[in-house]
Amino acid sequence: MRIDNQSSRNDFVLLGFSDRPWLETPLFVIFLVAYVFALFGNMSIILVSRLDPQLDSPMYFFVSNLSLLDLCYTTSTVPQMLVNLKGPEKTISYGGCVAQLYIFLALGSTECILLAIMAFDRYAAVCKPLHYPIIMSHRRCIHMATGTWISGFANSLVQSTLTVMVPRCGHRVVDHFFCEVPALLKLACTDTHVNEAELNVLGALLLLVPLTLILGTYVLIALAVMRIHSAESRWKAFNTCASHLLVVSLFYFTAISMYVQPPSSYSRDRGKVMALFYGIITPTLNPFIYTLRNKDVKAALGRALTKEFWVKTR
Repeated sequence: MRIDNQSSRNDFVLLGFSDRPWLETPLFVIFLVAYVFALFGNMSIILVSRLDPQLDSPMYFFVSNLSLLDLCYTTSTVPQMLVNLKGPEKTISYGGCVAQLYIFLALGSTECILLAIMAFDRYAAVCKPLHYPIIMSHRRCIHMATGTWISGFANSLVQSTLTVMVPRCGHRVVDHFFCEVPALLKLACTDTHVNEAELNVLGALLLLVPLTLILGTYVLIALAVMRIHSAESRWKAFNTCASHLLVVSLFYFTAISMYVQPPSSYSRDRGKVMALFYGIITPTLNPFIYTLRNKDVKAALGRALTKEFWVKTR
């Protein structure tokens, strides 16, 4: 790795995988392929959810919001990672680092709340089917989605500000491949226990509270499903929830392992692996999880490949 002596002293150096240079080329190919798949998969979900009238329901409204989140999620980090993996310099400007930190945190926070709302949607569909159109009206769905995005970006404003304000005494070498809270706090030259406590409280609120609501919601769904006499109806109810449960598992447990812990106990290798998982792998897999397990989405994608579909949408 070469650090340009003429680069701004305010720039951050992202070490990434520079301690393992033999990994950089294969990782570049893997990340590029994953990014292309994430773009294609999430854009496909957004398009068919918006254009296909048979997917005009609260469930697919929130799925398209999740796809938009994942699309922005990967775009906030992967292009910079690809540049750093192929170039001799591993720098990112101070403004770029702050922007990346804020956007990544905002989208992650928004996804935490959105997954809880999606669980509530499944609860209303399975447990309150007769009242479902009233409970999840179009207007209410828009209000819930808007509140989710605003809450996520407001939380990020607090967390990113607390992180950026920590004195670093000129330290600018970040042992990570993008700007993230635990890695940036490791640069601090003062005691960060207060910052860690504040960030842990916010992390617990944004991660553990929604996760608890999701688990409680699925307990109620499971009890309702067990009371259904028809095996076919039970399987259908289970199948509509299975995709969401898998997405929740992939996202929450990796994010919790990173953010509900003191940054002073942060392990660089473990942190990089976890960040790769919820920052790249999960957003790439999400559209395929919903597609492969959902007959409606597969049918909509099939219709989208026909000429008649695009004629009707004009």
